[in-house]
Amino acid sequence: MHHAQDGRRPPDEETALLSASPERKPAKAPTPLPKLQIFILLLMQLAEPVTSQCIYPFINQLVSELDITGGDEKKVGYYAGMIESLFFATEAMFIMQWARISDRIGRKPVLLTGVGGLCISMVCFGLSKTFLTLVISRCIVGMLNGNIGVIKSMMAELTDSTNIAQGFALMPVMWCVGGTMGPLMGGQLAKPHDRWPDVFTNPFWQKYPYFLPCAASAVFSALIFVIAAAFLRETVPTKSKKKCVRFAEDTMLNEPTGSISVSALMTPPVLLSIANYACLAFLEISYRAIQPLFFSTPIELGGLGLPPSTIGLILGGFGIMDGVFQAFFFAKFVGRFGEKLVFQTGMSMFILLFLSYPVINIVAKGSGLSWTVWSLVILQLLISVIMDMAYGCCFMLITTAAPNKNSLGATNGLAQLAASVVRALGPAGSTSLFALSLDHNWVGGYGVYGIFTVLTCMMMLVSIPLPRSSWPSKDDD
Repeated sequence: MHHAQDGRRPPDEETALLSASPERKPAKAPTPLPKLQIFILLLMQLAEPVTSQCIYPFINQLVSELDITGGDEKKVGYYAGMIESLFFATEAMFIMQWARISDRIGRKPVLLTGVGGLCISMVCFGLSKTFLTLVISRCIVGMLNGNIGVIKSMMAELTDSTNIAQGFALMPVMWCVGGTMGPLMGGQLAKPHDRWPDVFTNPFWQKYPYFLPCAASAVFSALIFVIAAAFLRETVPTKSKKKCVRFAEDTMLNEPTGSISVSALMTPPVLLSIANYACLAFLEISYRAIQPLFFSTPIELGGLGLPPSTIGLILGGFGIMDGVFQAFFFAKFVGRFGEKLVFQTGMSMFILLFLSYPVINIVAKGSGLSWTVWSLVILQLLISVIMDMAYGCCFMLITTAAPNKNSLGATNGLAQLAASVVRALGPAGSTSLFALSLDHNWVGGYGVYGIFTVLTCMMMLVSIPLPRSSWPSKDDD
């Protein structure tokens, strides 16, 4: 490529986002983050994992008690997985539309719509008594919620080149916090009439035993809605046809809305980074969907037969471990070994994770819920913490793969779309394979884990062409 006559070159589709430049200016001291605005934005992100994961401890028991399966416990996985997949399926259909709408009318109204959708959906879910109403409630939240992509765009607009890494580093931690709060809320508040009969005496709580955790998460979302409506500031001038993105050299880059075409994003680094992100998202959501099903299924049918309260404590404990580990150790591992090796290590953990399920069940069949079983469960959680480092590596690779600094939002949107599609397929596919393995006694009922072990090995091959750290600058060629 040749520089323009004045020695400067405008950004184009072939310029790596975080590329090194011979004219790079000396590093500046980081600009202080706008703490209140970042805090509100992270609260809005927190609402999503809380509401989505609070149903995990009791979803299988809910499906069983609603007699959706006709009393056949082996079929619970089919319907539970379908319900868990619906959110991602509808999100994939609407996420790009919400991103475009936020460019025109602003980020704040779109984010408020998403949080409001979470609130309405959880109330409907808690009052559902049929499979159809469960389906409708999950479709509502997926249809109205395109928040994660919009939140990433707003985070970029609230930061500059000196502090954007600090801002984005907070997002995975908030997801871990939500991953702790949601399962704890769902597990501890389910069936309040049975747990606290002297307090919850109204027959309503017997008719709707899972309404309390749903209502609690809905109230949490409603509170965040009020805070954001009152204090969150808009970052996109709604009356302007151009959006301003503060980036790079601390200058305001006027970029026409929608100027980055999808075809311009289809560069090898972008496609390869998104492909690895999709593989990771598929395996992770499949593992997460099987996990509560495995915990709740009776021991004789291949699980552990745990109640929702215990499942909630296990999933909440993982969230705490994961958040602490990622906050204190992720950057050190990446700095020493590079994104590629850390990512591949995280992906390889799925082999151990899927194979640990039959081992835990076999031990439980022989000795019941002994200390050995609980030690293996804790070990599985620790392995999944190592696996979770792969996500941070993916985000960094996707960011550095963006064709230029003006296409960061579009690149992240495309990656989120790919992740939503595979996350829609993962829960339904994995839980259906779980049920099929039991129905047809594949490998003693453990066939699902062999299938996903083979899939993991195949998907790890996609990471071979990745660079050791970030994608190199085109200028270095």
